[in-house]
Amino acid sequence: MKTAIIYYSYHHGNTKKVIDRMAGILGAKLMTPPEVDATKLAEYDLIGFGSGIYFSKPHKSLLDLVDSLPSMKNKKAFIISTSGRGEKGMEKNHHGLKAKLEGKGFAIVGEYSCSAFDTFLFFRLMGGLNKGRPNEDDLKKAEEFAKKLSSGS
Repeated sequence: MKTAIIYYSYHHGNTKKVIDRMAGILGAKLMTPPEVDATKLAEYDLIGFGSGIYFSKPHKSLLDLVDSLPSMKNKKAFIISTSGRGEKGMEKNHHGLKAKLEGKGFAIVGEYSCSAFDTFLFFRLMGGLNKGRPNEDDLKKAEEFAKKLSSGS
């Protein structure tokens, strides 16, 4: 299965750590939003969209990219995020991106989120939230998620 993951990882590289583990399992091509050639996305069977979470949303560059994509009827997609809230905030954090992807015709086949080191705004004053995350356990769970995607279950 030919797979691509489009991601944005900025502050601490949390999302990139998770995506690198998934890419190793899936044999995925990694791209940032500015690197995406929308005309070539049709070549992929499965496309991941990943980002850290900012004010309960993926990064604007990822959302803007999805807005600019042509219709991708029945193309399989998955969503990945890292945030201070982790899995607890996944439904809220993924809602807008998921709606945009479904509006473009993507079929969402999975979602993964984990806690990550967060020094945004007032968390910086406290020395950060979730130090050491994503940790090895989070990364193993990311690998398991990728294995399920690759097997189609």
